[in-house]
Amino acid sequence: MYSMTICENLLIILLVSTSQRLRSPMYFFLGHLALSDIVLVTSIVPKMLDVIIRGGSTISYVGCLAQFYLFGGTVSAECFLLTAMSYDRYLAICRPLHYISAMSVKLKYSLIISSWLLGFMLVLISLLLVCGLQFCGSNVIHYFFCDYAPLLELSCSDTTFNSILLFYCLRIIGMPSLIVILVSYMYIIITILKIPSVTGRQKTFSTCSSHLAVVSLYYGSLIIMYLFPNMGNVKKILSLFYTVVTPLLNPMIYSLSNRDIKQAFRKLSSKMLAVL
Repeated sequence: MYSMTICENLLIILLVSTSQRLRSPMYFFLGHLALSDIVLVTSIVPKMLDVIIRGGSTISYVGCLAQFYLFGGTVSAECFLLTAMSYDRYLAICRPLHYISAMSVKLKYSLIISSWLLGFMLVLISLLLVCGLQFCGSNVIHYFFCDYAPLLELSCSDTTFNSILLFYCLRIIGMPSLIVILVSYMYIIITILKIPSVTGRQKTFSTCSSHLAVVSLYYGSLIIMYLFPNMGNVKKILSLFYTVVTPLLNPMIYSLSNRDIKQAFRKLSSKMLAVL
């Protein structure tokens, strides 16, 4: 699954960067989403495989903090990237005549840069607070990666403030993004319902159905996990879902239902075969 995830997302990045058909902002955002998925699974899965193969493993203090920062930063950045993609779909469907001028090159790059910067800056605050904690008890993490809550459980310091910060950081990251996505799709659905022909409604909905599926998978598991934190093994399964399964499914969801990506892949394949 890890190998497939890396290959699929690298293929998406290759297609978006080389194909003239995939020059629209939607595919530009998709390329960065693929990059975030690569960073996410690479920060977690290799070490998890080491734990599975050996029946247990060790990780250094610095390595644990690095894993937490990469994981938290990419998860946060992906929330903002999905929000930017939903806004892009809103402009394309609800304001098609103003789409080119509204989704300018400047706005496109601003959304991408702010998504990455905000994601990693917000997690940096949590990282600095974790660095200030003392760990003098058990050093066994009952989890498959160094997440924020398992680290707090190991600390012998007072973690009340850290827990409160986690509560509000999750809402700063998740709630505004989710609200923007929900409002965007509310307007999109209203606009689609106003289209008189069934064929027109289906064609318009197909341009955002893959993104809606990815958002539902990603936010669904995140919301359940962080709103109901005391779920034991269920939490681990949900964590595994959005850290391993979702990055594997994202390229499949986008490519299987997207004609432009499939045509770009056929063109790239024919070029490679011609060279061989």
